[in-house]
Amino acid sequence: MARRVVEGVLSQLTSQLNIVQEMALAPMRAMVQAVVGGIWVGEGANAFVEEVSSLMIPGVGRVAEHIQIMQKNIQHAVDVIDRADEQVQAKINGLADLFGSIYSG
Repeated sequence: MARRVVEGVLSQLTSQLNIVQEMALAPMRAMVQAVVGGIWVGEGANAFVEEVSSLMIPGVGRVAEHIQIMQKNIQHAVDVIDRADEQVQAKINGLADLFGSIYSG
């Protein structure tokens, strides 16, 4: 059950990352390209491009980076738990074999 919860969290993080990239970052870049392409000219256009390029796009990029880091950290934690489970299972199997040999023989 815990694994399903963690997998659900990872799935939600992936969804959020896609939303950030598709619904925020891509449209901002498209707007900048449209303005740079000449759809809007002048000081206001230049200020808009500068503001979006220097503040908004990097900010959204940082959000995406944080989501990716969180995904990697959660996956690392899952890997550590899996290794610990395997080690515990190996110890239990070893003890079961030991007790089995003592009582059967």
